[in-house]
Amino acid sequence: MVDGWPARYVPAVLPPSAVDWSADRRALRILDQRALPEQELTIEIRDLEATIGAITSLAIRGAPAIGVGAAIGLVASLDTASGGVGPSIRTLLPGFAERLGRARPTAVNLAWAMGRMVRRGATVNDDELLEALRDEADAIQREDRAMCDAIGRHGLSIVPDGARVLTHCNAGALATSGIGTALAPVYAATAQGKRVTVYVDETRPLRQGARLTAWELARAGIDVTVLPDGAAASLLASGAVDLVIVGADRIAANGDTANKIGTYGVALAANAHGIPFYVAAPWSTVDPATPNGDAIAIEHRGAEELAPLPALARVWNPAFDVTPRALITGFLTDRGFIEPPFRTDGIS
Repeated sequence: MVDGWPARYVPAVLPPSAVDWSADRRALRILDQRALPEQELTIEIRDLEATIGAITSLAIRGAPAIGVGAAIGLVASLDTASGGVGPSIRTLLPGFAERLGRARPTAVNLAWAMGRMVRRGATVNDDELLEALRDEADAIQREDRAMCDAIGRHGLSIVPDGARVLTHCNAGALATSGIGTALAPVYAATAQGKRVTVYVDETRPLRQGARLTAWELARAGIDVTVLPDGAAASLLASGAVDLVIVGADRIAANGDTANKIGTYGVALAANAHGIPFYVAAPWSTVDPATPNGDAIAIEHRGAEELAPLPALARVWNPAFDVTPRALITGFLTDRGFIEPPFRTDGIS
């Protein structure tokens, strides 16, 4: 076993840890994704404003990693602000969790993790509160890693030897605390000796595909080709792709799925050319309380991400789009392949 992986599933090069505890377990340690691929920069964060800033600036990104990072960051922030005093932690907890939960509205894992931390805090007395929250953050991290492993195992059935996979944005190790969601089956298949080729959309405007996905795949020795977003439809039409696997930031009860802007266009092109289009995400990304895609709040980003621009040009810069359930071949989760409608009792 290596970090929970049966030996036959262990990637040859384990991806880097995007979010974790500092050595003293009093800070959030992150691999700053803004600096990649030019520099592997590790940062330690100990206060609320810096944690929120890391999330909003995309130093931490990817729905699962945001949830794990926010949980660890919440503990570190409370520890710093309270001096470790239980009653003070109790007073600060709801407000800190609420502010972190609003840092990025589309990714459901963030609010899910904050709700879980607050509920855990309500079960213990003040003297035990900080340690209980630390334990809960640990549990969220362990479960996230196990989730990635499970998605990889379940996804082996759709990644045969010689598979040619297209993905959009980054749903690999950098988006989780494990080996990823959309890339987990790629890592698992490669570890079994299968040959896999991955095509990666550049993913404008911040190029998460070119900067992040291509970096971690190349680092793991996996054959990777980067293409401009606008070339994806032509590549799919060419017959060079066998399947598409993408991640998700929120999956509505009916299966409509929010993911990085540009995903919807890839799904349309895949559907037009008869190519399977899979969404890979943990069960925690499924939001049965959101009935459909129209009810998903879409985050909009600033004009600076599209700069330089003419002075009088207006900007429309949504971070996500919604792919209708009808365009999605299957939902790959840590529970296996599931089908909507998704219910609040956890049964699909």
